[in-house]
Amino acid sequence: MKELYDRVETLREAMVNLQKELTARPAIAPENGGKGEKEKGLFLTTVVQEMGFEYERYDCFDERISDIRPNLRVIYPGKIKKNLWIITHLDVVPAGNLSLWETDPFCAVVKEDRIYGRGTEDNQQELVASLFALKALRDLNQEPRYTLSLLFVADEETGSRYGINYLLNNFSLFQEDDLIVVADAGNKEGSMIEIAEKSLLWLKFIIRGKQSHASSPEEGLNAHRLGAKFLCLLDKKLPKRFKKKNRLFEPPYSTFEPTKKEANVPNINTIPGEDVFYFDCRILPEYSPEEIESFIQELKEEFTKKVGGEISFSAIYSSEPAPPTNPKAEIIKKLKRAIKEVYGVKPFVKGIGGGTVAAAFRKKGLPVGVWGKYEGKAHQPNEYSLIDNMVNDAKVYCRLALL
Repeated sequence: MKELYDRVETLREAMVNLQKELTARPAIAPENGGKGEKEKGLFLTTVVQEMGFEYERYDCFDERISDIRPNLRVIYPGKIKKNLWIITHLDVVPAGNLSLWETDPFCAVVKEDRIYGRGTEDNQQELVASLFALKALRDLNQEPRYTLSLLFVADEETGSRYGINYLLNNFSLFQEDDLIVVADAGNKEGSMIEIAEKSLLWLKFIIRGKQSHASSPEEGLNAHRLGAKFLCLLDKKLPKRFKKKNRLFEPPYSTFEPTKKEANVPNINTIPGEDVFYFDCRILPEYSPEEIESFIQELKEEFTKKVGGEISFSAIYSSEPAPPTNPKAEIIKKLKRAIKEVYGVKPFVKGIGGGTVAAAFRKKGLPVGVWGKYEGKAHQPNEYSLIDNMVNDAKVYCRLALL
């Protein structure tokens, strides 16, 4: 293993260079104003070809952009045909407010042991680590125990319709006895293995009043004010109504966060007749998304009867709870051993509020371990990846491949 780990260390510069190339190819979903993952996926296909690895690509056509959303599988045969999957995603979220960035979010900058740029941690760190783990194994002619299959999927950030759900619904890639790692969540110590996720509910609220001149508010009904009041009502009532706790998760309760807000009127002196905002709900398995929506419907009817106006809401995305992975599953045991040997920490299992593609596997009855050594900078301004995390995580994947 020392020889293998030393080989990984020699690949450090190449790993950083690949991070730079990936960051320069923004893979943003159409929902967020982007063109998807095509450029990034085709570039990675070329990289894999030049490395000499066997690969398969599964392109899902997206009518909204009249183009493909690629999903790329990289294959390194092992002693046994059974697959060990390491799954990461190609897409990234938008940069957000550029004034909060100290560097260009899509031009990776290396400072000391950090690579700054959108997507460097989420999810390029583990994508690059898994690919160079394969390279290190092959460079030293190390044959993995199982066939090592890397999978780089599309559309993880916006629902996975064109990514893992497309693959699960249209191809027979995954078998019951496969070992699956989704390399997309973790803690700073590298000790946390995620085995459960809260269900996800994204809600869009449309508040309708009556537009008027701001100097004559009595002639209108301010939708912005109505929306603000209703938002505050949701913010107060939802946590109180759905207050159960589950210590498997961190935080151990359901969360209800107001997030996106659409523009209403372009000028200051007009009272808006319509206001639109969104909620991101992360729900414990003890509740269903339908229960949340039913309660909101009750609040809405009571609110409009008392205050006036019209309120409609709809689910932009909703996922049913997925059963947790058994902490005694084979992949969890092997992952714990690999992590402990490389990082010298005692791994533990936990549930999280963040959503990953692991939920789709768990709904199919396939056990999954979610892991990575993360600083927790995903989706933030000045997102960065620690180079040491990327390199050492590659060692974990090397060790895992030989167990």
